[in-house]
Amino acid sequence: MKRKVQEYFFYFMLYSMIGWIYEVFLEVVVYRWGFSNRGVLFGPYCVIYGFGALILIFTLGGLQKKKIYLGKILATPLLVFVGIVVITTVVELIGSYIMEFTSGGWMWDYTRFAFNFQGRIALNPSIRFGIGGMIFLYVLQPLFVRLTKKIPEKAFSVLTGVLAVLFIIDVAALILK
Repeated sequence: MKRKVQEYFFYFMLYSMIGWIYEVFLEVVVYRWGFSNRGVLFGPYCVIYGFGALILIFTLGGLQKKKIYLGKILATPLLVFVGIVVITTVVELIGSYIMEFTSGGWMWDYTRFAFNFQGRIALNPSIRFGIGGMIFLYVLQPLFVRLTKKIPEKAFSVLTGVLAVLFIIDVAALILK
């Protein structure tokens, strides 16, 4: 049980960091706006990606393993994609309300996109999250599971312990700011 909790915390941290890298890449390379810390914490992570990843693992992991056909066509990946789009859109919407409640605003504005709701969510980013979620569930997560299993128990405990301490310090610094 302890190992499972450590693994999920490790995945949370990995995906939070990958989300931060993705956000910074978009900001610096794609949009050429320049660098800013895209997370609400001080470290290089966007926790909304970590929470979103865990939610996808817990809600769609079982569906992903099933073989659902529409006639002779395997429909499971399409169902998983639709699930990812719906779940990540809801997570983003809820995240925007939590950020607005705690800090007075949220960190993105989708008003320039068609089919947006209050600039909080929009079809274009939701589709991108669906594509990213498919890469995450079908490529990255299986890879990370295999890699995690290869890390010895003691080393993994130390690694996740250090990450937890850094994360707690980061959260405390934000609260005390």
